[in-house]
Amino acid sequence: MSVLVLAESKKGEFKKPSFELVHYGHLTAKVLGTECVALVLGEAGDAGVLGTYGASKVIHINDAALNNVNSQTYNSVIAQVADQVGADTVILSHSSTGKTLVGGLAVKMDAGSVTSVNAAPTNDGGFKVSKGVFAGKAIVENEITSAKRVLTLAGNSIPPQEVGAPVAVESASVDIPASTVTSIETKTVDGIVPLPEAELVVSAGRGMKGPENWGIIDALAAELGATTACSRPVADTGWRPHHEHVGQTGVAIRPNLYIAAGISGAIQHLAGVNNSKTIVVINKDPEAPFFKAADYGVCADLFDVVPALTEALKRYKQSN
Repeated sequence: MSVLVLAESKKGEFKKPSFELVHYGHLTAKVLGTECVALVLGEAGDAGVLGTYGASKVIHINDAALNNVNSQTYNSVIAQVADQVGADTVILSHSSTGKTLVGGLAVKMDAGSVTSVNAAPTNDGGFKVSKGVFAGKAIVENEITSAKRVLTLAGNSIPPQEVGAPVAVESASVDIPASTVTSIETKTVDGIVPLPEAELVVSAGRGMKGPENWGIIDALAAELGATTACSRPVADTGWRPHHEHVGQTGVAIRPNLYIAAGISGAIQHLAGVNNSKTIVVINKDPEAPFFKAADYGVCADLFDVVPALTEALKRYKQSN
């Protein structure tokens, strides 16, 4: 048997989430005493680099029909490859792609599934994986008793490590079914690290008073090399685009650093960000609920603190 991971490429490039996933597949394969096989669908660059992160074999099916994610087509192809390589475990990223595929793929493979796992599995007395529940306030351990399983890996859970070397890329013969769904248009945001992948995030809320003041947030994010985000009221009023909305009804993120300026910290917002490794809150209201979840809190006017922090970062970078 083997472990099969679906390594996604964005416009032909592999990025950190794919390396995280392959390394997680490598760790899972070690637990099961087998090998990790990486699968790449559609246009991609040198897929052999995935061997560096633990894939002992890389299969690339470079067919134009697979350039755009389609759940019907993808699930059929993944299931066929899993059967060919004898994979009893398939792992996807907990991305929009993985979330779209996991349910249908589990049904097609007659497999148990767990989404958003956050640690390497154990196999002592049964295959078990852990995940956050109750908006990250608790961890639950799930045991999958079926012969096959499908998992999705939460972003920023497993740091990618170089444990091997590039490998030769193979192909596979599969039947690519015609889909009953056609993609008419795909819109993506270019030039920034997507929020689910971001390690550094600077976010702001209604305390900004208006969209005309957002320049100080952009400036701080630029100095940090961070991605910008916002609370739901900010997106709903049109101050910022909806793809920047983080929270229970927006994007759930797990960055290494989350800076929140002028956000009160309602439970719906916290549900999407409280898996951040370090949270810094800037708010002039000492009763803001966000301070209870913060690792560091600054009780002061954000219009004083944020520009001062940006200038301090500039001085630090100039002297180091």
